[in-house]
Amino acid sequence: MKLKLKFGIPVTIAIFTLIVLFSGVYAFNKSINASPESIALTDTVSQKRFKDYWYQGLAEITAYRLEQARYGEIRQGHASLVFVTEPFSKRKQVKLDNPSAARNDQIPILKLNLTKKFKTGIYPYSMMSSTFTPVQAAPNAHALKITGTSQEWCGQTFMQINNRDNDFAVQLRSYFESEGDENFTLQKTWLEDELWSLIRLDPDRLPVGNLTIIPGVFYTRLRHTPFEAIAATAILDNHVSDPTLKTYTLDYPQQSRRLKIHFQSNFPYVIQGWEETHPSGFGSPQLLTTKAIAIKTILSDYWKRNRNSDGKLREELGLPI
Repeated sequence: MKLKLKFGIPVTIAIFTLIVLFSGVYAFNKSINASPESIALTDTVSQKRFKDYWYQGLAEITAYRLEQARYGEIRQGHASLVFVTEPFSKRKQVKLDNPSAARNDQIPILKLNLTKKFKTGIYPYSMMSSTFTPVQAAPNAHALKITGTSQEWCGQTFMQINNRDNDFAVQLRSYFESEGDENFTLQKTWLEDELWSLIRLDPDRLPVGNLTIIPGVFYTRLRHTPFEAIAATAILDNHVSDPTLKTYTLDYPQQSRRLKIHFQSNFPYVIQGWEETHPSGFGSPQLLTTKAIAIKTILSDYWKRNRNSDGKLREELGLPI
């Protein structure tokens, strides 16, 4: 005799059904890197449209032609922006290996890996930053973690910023004596590096007006300026000549620096390029401008494309083999 549930369904069938449903939900969450149950977005982007794009198991890769200002001259190179959603540990602040076991420690993030490669004379530069930003966040919430590295023949530097309960915990490792190994904290405020991800998540979340901001790790390392919050003015406006784009501008009077990021007006707000103007340094008042212009954007599960034959994807992006 089989025990019946209230609606007459045998217990064995009910249990089997629950197992199938649970397995399906787990597989779905795993395939989309633990998509959030709800996403706080503006009315212009539906949750379905957002999830269909960012949780399809692929990363968005955009390659750029780069003109990098360095040592008073413009250097030719290339850059890339790689955006991908991942399950992240709030406590450890690392990507989760087993999201299903993390329970309440799991938070969905949008990861940005920004890379630059260029040469100065005989020796090359290789730079990379990684920014981990919550997909769903309260107003004025900040990235959970940012790292930045720079390598060239003289040596290498590394910086990490962790968003802790009460402040930003900063680590700096450098081959320069004046910088050395440092650990310090900063009061929470806007981080330049997190604003690139806010553009992709929801441009309406971008801060505008007069604000305090911590400049990006690339600029700080290349100019060897203190990593600290300074005054800036932010403006979000239409692009001066392309009606399909918007431009987010940051002005830093203290640094005589201006950063402009150009992006698509409509979802998914792909970044089409940027310009960064500042004094060339070494006592020269000459202003130089770093520029990046998009070559191509693709969606790819690049972590699986590691065979020699997959080099054709770099050709497709217009990147050196």
